[in-house]
Amino acid sequence: MTIVSTPDLCDVYETEIHQGRVRVLAPVFNNYGAHDSFFGKAVTIKCFEDNSVLKELLESPGAGQVIVMDGGGSLRRAILGDMLAEKAARNGWAGLVVNGCIRDCDEIANIEIGVKALNTHPMKTEKRGIGDLNVSVSFAGQFIKPGDWVYSDNNGILVSELELTL
Repeated sequence: MTIVSTPDLCDVYETEIHQGRVRVLAPVFNNYGAHDSFFGKAVTIKCFEDNSVLKELLESPGAGQVIVMDGGGSLRRAILGDMLAEKAARNGWAGLVVNGCIRDCDEIANIEIGVKALNTHPMKTEKRGIGDLNVSVSFAGQFIKPGDWVYSDNNGILVSELELTL
C-alpha cells in the first residue's frame, strides 16, 4: 500500500487549499485500523445510530475506495465493529472515516484497513434500515461528496475534488 503524507500534500497543494478545492478536516479523529495511512475515492453514507446501509454496502467490492460515514457525531452507539471492518478489508476497501464511534477497537487494530473515528463505544447500533448512500455529507468543518478523493494519515484527513499526487 502506498503511504500518504498529508503534510507533503498540503505543501504541494497550498494554493488549492486556499481556493477550497482541497479541504482539511478538523483534527477530531483517532486512528484505529492497522493502516495509519490510506486514500481512495469516497463512497458516502449518512446514517444515525444505524449501520444497515454500511452492512449492505460491504457486500460489494471496495476497489480501493474509502467509506465516509456521517453518523451525526453520535457518541451513544458504535456504527462499526470488528466483523464489519474485517468484511471491508476482505472486500478491498482502503479505509473508513467515521463521524461517530466504533467498537472492538483492539480487534480492529489488527485488521488490514484504515479506520478513523471520533471515539469508541461498546453499544452496537439498532438495525432499522435507515440511512442514505452516496449523498453529500458535512462534518469536521468540511463537506464531502461521493467521488471526492480522501487522503488520511496520522497527521489528518484531506478531501479533494481531484486526485492528488506527489
